[in-house]
Amino acid sequence: LDSEPTVVKGLDLKRYAGRWYEIASLPVPYLPKDGEDTRATYTPKDDGTLDVLNESWVNGKRNFVKGNAYKADPSSDEAKLKVKFYLPPSNPTFTVVGDYWVLYLDADYHYAIVGEPNRTSLFILSRQSHIDDKIYNQLVQKAVDEGYDVSKLRKTPQSKTPPPQ
Repeated sequence: LDSEPTVVKGLDLKRYAGRWYEIASLPVPYLPKDGEDTRATYTPKDDGTLDVLNESWVNGKRNFVKGNAYKADPSSDEAKLKVKFYLPPSNPTFTVVGDYWVLYLDADYHYAIVGEPNRTSLFILSRQSHIDDKIYNQLVQKAVDEGYDVSKLRKTPQSKTPPPQ
């Protein structure tokens, strides 16, 4: 595919902030493959960026990474963000910067699809830990329409009761 995925225009980072649950994802090297209850919490900062906390549980043990998300080009209205992660989170010695493109967002900021321009990573996110199949299938279809290979898409197990803060 020669063309880049389409991205959301006019993303309001303050509205986008808050908690998102991972409904499904393509496996990425920096997150546990068998994670459950995976979620991301974005907290707005005064400088217009977002603090990022990604959490996932493996065999009942919490894994997390912290970072910061910011617009790649502050003058653009395209939702092309960069996320800088600090690793390891307990004693950060180096940073990893990745592309975080919001490919789809519904008008109410309830559902989002996030990916990278090279289409190696894909995340289907929701404000709720469970969504119905009809909406899920619509979101997957949007990813397919953007050229993503969804054959390796893994539905993230989410408990009935999400883990506490």
